[in-house]
Amino acid sequence: QVQLVESGGGLVQAGGSLRLSCARSGRTFSSYAMGWFRQAPEKERQFVAAINWSGINTDYADYVKGRFTIFRDNAKNTVYLQMSSLKPEDTAVYYCAARRSTDASTSRLERQYNYWGQGTQVTVSS
Repeated sequence: QVQLVESGGGLVQAGGSLRLSCARSGRTFSSYAMGWFRQAPEKERQFVAAINWSGINTDYADYVKGRFTIFRDNAKNTVYLQMSSLKPEDTAVYYCAARRSTDASTSRLERQYNYWGQGTQVTVSS
């Protein structure tokens, strides 16, 4: 059973930065592509960023491009989301997700992810 545990959320002022971490239990972390999604109150969950198994390919939603960076450390079984220039509209619960894949692809589609973390709250004050 794969378990994903997010951490690093919190309260930050607009313009500030946070780094989210998602640690995966079990072996063969490198066999999974990863993604970050978020859900604001009363809104649907939306794609934020994705990375392929090796870390070579990444993809970002337009509303975070240039401000957020996704990267991974397979030796530590961890994927990160570095968030900078945060805006109040970035306030949401952030989820990481894992998708079985050993090719170069990334995915924006929730239905393609096999495992999900419990989420971590990010609140950006104005």
